[in-house]
Amino acid sequence: MKEFWNFRYQERAYVYGIEPNRFFESEIQKVPVGKGLFPAEGEGRNAVFAASLGWEVVAFDQSEAGKAKALKLADVRGVSITYEMATLQEFEAEKESFDALVLVFAHFSNPLRKSFHQKLASFLKPGGTVILEGFSKEHTALSLVNEKAGGPKDPAMLFSIEEIMGDFEGFSIVVLEETEVELQEGVYHVGKSAVIRLVAKKN
Repeated sequence: MKEFWNFRYQERAYVYGIEPNRFFESEIQKVPVGKGLFPAEGEGRNAVFAASLGWEVVAFDQSEAGKAKALKLADVRGVSITYEMATLQEFEAEKESFDALVLVFAHFSNPLRKSFHQKLASFLKPGGTVILEGFSKEHTALSLVNEKAGGPKDPAMLFSIEEIMGDFEGFSIVVLEETEVELQEGVYHVGKSAVIRLVAKKN
């Protein structure tokens, strides 16, 4: 997968755009500014936006090309972010040290999804907020009609509400919904898409 993402992010353009995901953009502004964790952050659009709001940002990804473009975007926007090179298995942080966990289209293979989500949740402080948007299992039908909608081709990597509830058990749900949206994110997330959205606070 590292080779796949390096190849994709080596494109000159920001393949998912330079503006933040709309759902994340709306929800992060409702959370008191603090320290945020951005796993699988790719080219940095969401991390850089959070930094522009005053957040202390720690992002990570396995793609060197993604990191380079994220740091370039941060420089252009006049903000600073910490960006580590790591896989989900490799990344470590102090337990209960972050105020927000942001997962935007961060999809993992099904046997690992729950353990990864629970590992990442352990880095959140009590009262910390998770903001998640990812493709739902209904997205397969839409991506077959419109390949520009993007998303994982493996249905096992797509989310259901039941799975997400189980992954973040012990959180107080603020928003949990499955909905269809019109994405306009670069060249790989374009058109009608089926997503799961979650905002929840760690008890």
